[in-house]
Amino acid sequence: MGKKYVLALDQGTTSSRSILFNHLGKAVASRILEFRQIYPRPGWVEHDPLEIWATQIETARQVMQQAGVKAEEIAGIGITNQRETTIVWEKDTGRPVCNAIVWQCRRTADICKDLARENEAVRHRTGLLLDAYFSGTKVKWILDQIPEAQKRADAGELLFGTVDSWLLYNLTGKRVHATDYSNASRTLLFNIFEKKWDPFLLDLFRVPSSMLPQVRSSSEIYGVTLPDLLGGEIPISGMAGDQQASLFGQSCFDKGTGKNTYGTGCFVLMNIGETPILSQNGLITTIAWGIGGRLEYALEGSVFIGGAVIQWLRDELQIIKSAQESEVLALSVENNGGVFFVPAFVGLGAPYWDMDARGTIIGLTRGSSRGHIARAALESIAFQTRDVLDCMQKDSGIEFLRLKVDGGATTNSLLMQFQADILGFPVVCSGLAETTAQGAAYLAGLAVTFWRDKAEIAGKWTAGQIFYPRMDPSSRERLYKRWRKATDRAQKWQTE
Repeated sequence: MGKKYVLALDQGTTSSRSILFNHLGKAVASRILEFRQIYPRPGWVEHDPLEIWATQIETARQVMQQAGVKAEEIAGIGITNQRETTIVWEKDTGRPVCNAIVWQCRRTADICKDLARENEAVRHRTGLLLDAYFSGTKVKWILDQIPEAQKRADAGELLFGTVDSWLLYNLTGKRVHATDYSNASRTLLFNIFEKKWDPFLLDLFRVPSSMLPQVRSSSEIYGVTLPDLLGGEIPISGMAGDQQASLFGQSCFDKGTGKNTYGTGCFVLMNIGETPILSQNGLITTIAWGIGGRLEYALEGSVFIGGAVIQWLRDELQIIKSAQESEVLALSVENNGGVFFVPAFVGLGAPYWDMDARGTIIGLTRGSSRGHIARAALESIAFQTRDVLDCMQKDSGIEFLRLKVDGGATTNSLLMQFQADILGFPVVCSGLAETTAQGAAYLAGLAVTFWRDKAEIAGKWTAGQIFYPRMDPSSRERLYKRWRKATDRAQKWQTE
């Protein structure tokens, strides 16, 4: 039976998704399952690793059943994942020692403050800032706080991995403990210039090297699935962190091309080629992917709360019943009525990097309504994206002529139009909203020659709706200036 499909496992912050792609790069079937978000304390976010695994493998089974596809028809599996989320498990049993600490979690902010003197040393090795966002401090917290964890890690009894490693480990029946360059570059433990785990950083965070996964290419065969999981052995042949996978799925293969993904957070990446540069404007440098012995790098700006602000309107404030209703409610008012919403629920990411910022709604009057709050929430996503893009253009010296976008929120026309308005250049939606999964599929397909090369993949990219700016420049800058005033009010809130 011929190989007709590639299976992408897209393990995100709030859901696990599986999508089957055909030779044309088109999604032919998709299944998704949400899982619990665990908030033990304010600012803390956890997931159950076993629930992550259970939902991911279940969606894979469901999508194959939905499409009537057998294991022997699948050329390879690509994994893409929420990055930085940290799991530590027992080497012998595969049992996690505690819940996964999610990338959004701020519990390690004090660790970062204690190590602040090392920030430049860390940045010049990793391209990252010393922030609770990344995995290194999360591993340290687990080893410090879970009884016997440091002792067991030192004895070689525990393994560490981001979600890609956790899935690979379980898919292969505990036979393969590996990650790819893109995910390794998010850990605060990997030297992106020397392309290896860094002894100085391992010592800084007291992480024994025996815990670490092997770092491999983003496109190669890592192993095969256990036959009883999906009905046969399927090569696992691609891995990349979700934002790098999206950059790949958007065919941003040329230096200076970039994209924004609107998910739980927002993540703007620009391909900067094979030579890494350090940001001077609050961004981070990351590995985009490694293929065939060549590494390409990207500048990135991470917005911690993007689409999650709409979930907050739905779940906590309960002024909408579904994410789709946010646009309807926001359109019930002509403008934001002077209301600005800084959704710094877990601090602010790029370019502020303020772990002590907290969510702020400002400009409220007696006439402010649910519609104004919903509109301000949507606009906050676009404002935060501009914060990042302005810095990215300064760092790179390259002016954006358009922004490729993907992710669930691109179906919100009000948000996309406002995004174009506040940027002043066109916003181009991908013909497929879920380019993250598509990028993982492409990486997997390249390794098993399902697709020939990046040129063939680039030829499959299609644009969806394009939004052109309508706002006059003076109004644009007036609104943006007020947004920056609002962010000033939200910062340093937790500082005593």
